[in-house]
Amino acid sequence: MKRADLHIHTRASDGELSPAEVVQAAAAARLDVIAITDHDTIGGLAEALEAARGGPVRVVTGVEVSSRQGEDEIHILGYHVAPDAAPLLAHEHGALGRRQERAREMVRRLQGMGVTVDYEDVMRAAGTDARAIGRPHVARALVARGAVRSMHEAFDRYLGDAGSAFVMTLLPPVRDAIEMIRASGGYAVWAHPDPVIFEREIHNFAEYGLAGIECFRPNTPANDAKRYRAVARELGLWATGGSDWHGPHRNRLGDFYIDAEEVRGLLDAVPHD
Repeated sequence: MKRADLHIHTRASDGELSPAEVVQAAAAARLDVIAITDHDTIGGLAEALEAARGGPVRVVTGVEVSSRQGEDEIHILGYHVAPDAAPLLAHEHGALGRRQERAREMVRRLQGMGVTVDYEDVMRAAGTDARAIGRPHVARALVARGAVRSMHEAFDRYLGDAGSAFVMTLLPPVRDAIEMIRASGGYAVWAHPDPVIFEREIHNFAEYGLAGIECFRPNTPANDAKRYRAVARELGLWATGGSDWHGPHRNRLGDFYIDAEEVRGLLDAVPHD
């Protein structure tokens, strides 16, 4: 059995390792196929592909686009996107600026509550090669400053959707995200769907051009995974899976994987023209 993990982040967004280090870690974990799916950036793809050249790990080019359906934030994975796709590069330019401003506003709110942290702390936590600044970078800065004891506490107290420093950001509609992924050569897959939103929106997303559903991941209950897979079969969509891995401080790469044969259709798909 070949082992695949189709949802991995690098330091190009909010992961802990560089794209090349992720490929090395995947080889050490005996993974055969991985997808690099950084948030709103394809900036790490070229490095990952180069690191994988001639090695035992196949890298599938990917991205994770943050989008919105009404009041709900929806993440759409794109697979087989071109590493220099013009539509994604244009999206990246705007999205990264919005991410930086969002982080600055969260820092301002934290400071207003008397929390000792500044934006330079966030940038240090992100590292010099980070492109997409996100809430995990703010959380790491809070841990480094001693304002909280853990990333979990940072999100629970301040940065989660109900947290006192949470800031909503402007996101493209789901339909636009799916169309952008398709225009970049890729196939759109709904990442870690919420079961309630799933029942309400899956048929709409399928009409928009969705190609798959991320059914299998470490934190998805078995009953939800079974439901997602059944609907994927009903609608003729791929059932995919991945760890949503961000780095070794959370869990070990390779602890979660799926059988590559289960996603053979996706892996063998030819990128869109």
